[in-house]
Amino acid sequence: MSKRYIKIIKPYFKNKYIVASFVFLIWILFFDNNSILSRSDLKQKYKQLLKSKEYYKIKIATDSKKLNELKTNNKNLEKFAREQYYMKKPNEDIFIINENNL
Repeated sequence: MSKRYIKIIKPYFKNKYIVASFVFLIWILFFDNNSILSRSDLKQKYKQLLKSKEYYKIKIATDSKKLNELKTNNKNLEKFAREQYYMKKPNEDIFIINENNL
């Protein structure tokens, strides 16, 4: 069987244009900077970046809403400062309960 395939393929390898085209095609598909492999990697990275873009858009929207609430309402600002930075009024004690140790 292999001799039969060699007889079929052998005339094509005698033509220098076909050999050059074949080598060029292999080079472009696998070894070039814009090869199929690098294209597929770039496509995956692009999809991942689109997902992260959507995540950050949502995150920016929620953070902007929180920031607007903090700027407009002093009670929210005081609540935020007490919860996040453990700020307190004079003559006031703060007890921090860590739920992870329970």
